[in-house]
Amino acid sequence: MNLYLIKGVVLKILLLEDDIIFSEIIEEYLNFLAYSVETVFDLESAEELLYNNKYDLLILDINIPGGNGLDLLENFRSLGFKTPSIIITSFTNINEIERAYNVGCDDYLKKPFELKELKARINYLENIHKINFKGQIKIDKDLIFDSYNMNIRKKDITVRIAKKEAEILRFFLLNKNRVISIDELIINIWEYGEEPSIATIRTYIKNIRKVLEKNLIETIKNVGYKFNTTY
Repeated sequence: MNLYLIKGVVLKILLLEDDIIFSEIIEEYLNFLAYSVETVFDLESAEELLYNNKYDLLILDINIPGGNGLDLLENFRSLGFKTPSIIITSFTNINEIERAYNVGCDDYLKKPFELKELKARINYLENIHKINFKGQIKIDKDLIFDSYNMNIRKKDITVRIAKKEAEILRFFLLNKNRVISIDELIINIWEYGEEPSIATIRTYIKNIRKVLEKNLIETIKNVGYKFNTTY
């Protein structure tokens, strides 16, 4: 996949760390790096924010008041949310580390750690997962999707598409050649609590297909869609 990144997009991070002093140090450092950070100290507060807001990255401690960060992540993943996550903990138990990856964490940091190491891990996940990617993606030899300006370039022609259609197309392209269920599409595109109808989703897909003028989006009956491309 050919990607061209446009800088200047702020990464939104949820930080769950019950050590107030340590969380302040992390938050201050991430703010210095120009990230937007919301900090919570317990499970209940984390759940409230997590299920009412969209974040680009989660940084979660394991042992927290009211529960366990791994339980939070496991439940979040079970609903289909793909938000990348970093687990931070002072635990050295290999079983905890193994469980962290099994429930869907993307990276793991053992406390204490250097802040520069955290930065390196975040940069790595940004690149791997194209977190908050706002740039251009080459769909095929004739088509380029510009997610920043929300348009599709077809040779010398540029066609503007609606914001929601751009978000759907971006998600398809970053998850190309695999089946995406309707539920996965909804929870990763729409805000928590929003319930678009199947007819609404079909209309967005129809509009995207019309602009692409190619049979790239395959309907998987009773499941969802698959964006097929060799790029």
